[in-house]
Amino acid sequence: MRDSLGSVRTVLLLGGRSEIGLAVAERLVREGAREVVLAARGGAGEAPGVFGALGATTHSLEFDAEDADTHAAVVAAAVELVGDLDVVVDAFGVLGEQAEYEADPLAAARAATVNYTGHVSVGLAVAARLREQGHGVLVVLSSVAGVRVRRANFVYGSAKAGLDGFAQGLADSLHGTGARVLVVRPGYVATRMSRHVDPAPFPATPGQVADSVSRGLRGGATTVWAPRVLQPVFAGMRMMPRALWRRLGR
Repeated sequence: MRDSLGSVRTVLLLGGRSEIGLAVAERLVREGAREVVLAARGGAGEAPGVFGALGATTHSLEFDAEDADTHAAVVAAAVELVGDLDVVVDAFGVLGEQAEYEADPLAAARAATVNYTGHVSVGLAVAARLREQGHGVLVVLSSVAGVRVRRANFVYGSAKAGLDGFAQGLADSLHGTGARVLVVRPGYVATRMSRHVDPAPFPATPGQVADSVSRGLRGGATTVWAPRVLQPVFAGMRMMPRALWRRLGR
């Protein structure tokens, strides 16, 4: 449960090796969280030493985004470990190469399962728990790639578009329950996953995304952009004629 000052005590990170997710978890630990569950395929491995140095206890769980049958059990196992879930960070995903997906539709379908349907399954399981608790926040890492899908990465972008819409609908379904959803829309973030992608304008670091999440949690936001300048930029991009967008999106 949140303490008497409203601070976060427990964090579940779905995608326990995600650099952005770990940065968010670290930020929450620095702000007072004391129990962190890292859930990832094969377990999350050794937890970052900074968590222990800051006084937090870390747990590891097996989590496979493609195995929807296990998702409710993963959420239940996290509750068994730490009790009520104050913040759940939904940070798993794959980026991949568009050309490879076009050459291998099965690989594209598997990526879409990880990037969209896996989030639907575990997101609904998390929402059921938060609704039962009467409090808690599900932080969903969406992407500006889903705001307007580009030719250059439309398999990834379309999954993120679906995830963003799902997260908004889930937020509406939780309205009035005491639980909520925070949608996070980063732009280009330099991580291991994105190392094969050319940097885009207005890049952010994992730490900067974590700062945006922290502000959104404290301020009761429903959506945050990282960095904030991307919100007006993509408002303009949504209005761009499709012929021009097609040329820019190569």
